[in-house]
Amino acid sequence: MIFLNKLEEIRIKAKNSSKRLMAVIKAEDEDVLKAVKNTCEDGIVDAVLIGNTEKIKSLLEEIEFDFKGEIIDEEDPIKASLTGVELAKEKKVQVLMKGLIQTKDFLKGVLSGDKALTGGRLLSHVAVFEVTSYPKLIIVTDAAMNINPDLGQKYQIMKNALQVTKILGIEMPKVALLSAVENVNPSIPSTIDAAVISKMAEREKLKALVDGPLALDNAISKEACEHKGITSVVGGDADILLVPELVSGNILYKSLVYFAKAKVAGVVVGAEVPLVLTSRADTDESKAYSISLAALLGK
Repeated sequence: MIFLNKLEEIRIKAKNSSKRLMAVIKAEDEDVLKAVKNTCEDGIVDAVLIGNTEKIKSLLEEIEFDFKGEIIDEEDPIKASLTGVELAKEKKVQVLMKGLIQTKDFLKGVLSGDKALTGGRLLSHVAVFEVTSYPKLIIVTDAAMNINPDLGQKYQIMKNALQVTKILGIEMPKVALLSAVENVNPSIPSTIDAAVISKMAEREKLKALVDGPLALDNAISKEACEHKGITSVVGGDADILLVPELVSGNILYKSLVYFAKAKVAGVVVGAEVPLVLTSRADTDESKAYSISLAALLGK
């Protein structure tokens, strides 16, 4: 398998792979439709647009998108979400994308009743960053979904992220379990979780190298490891940064975007189909990368 080292390589791989059908929930959003246009024209996806037909058609005309796919008229956000979920349950679409709809309403459909797409699995957000100062793509998880995950949930978040490293062609991903320090400290619960998760991964013979607790510098800098005398199979070369909880993850995510000017693709995994939840702050390029990543994950 080819090792992907740039976000553009994800997009190229998606262009050269089987095209996926993506349902866009409440598609009457210009920025979202621009991203859909870009990826449709690249042959990465075809789309089903769900929402206010009149508004969608008006926006399609404004952005000069000669859309040939299906538009399903549904103004109610919850019903629109449920319509998309039904298409996914019936395996008529392989990706779901959030449009002009609150995240809670979008997820309400995904999680609802007998039509739920999770099968009891935990949903988590996986962000793939391209940072100029780091020699390869690096994943941050979970910075958007789970507020304060317990030990078991963190383990599932890690396993969710491994689905993405497969797409990137990483045969033995290196997972850094982040905390503030490198030693187990009973006063810092995340250090205990990290140590236990490391042992769980070892016992399960997980196809990954997992180590923690590690502070961020030790996870990404071999020099920092040498300076602190840390010997780690992951230290200085992490592929996945597993954050302790949402607040620290969100700060890390936004620091990479705004301070480091990193490029990013993000997708929610754990459901029967990948979910694309972009924000208005995301660039058109980032949205296209996110759709490309989801298309590669879609079955």
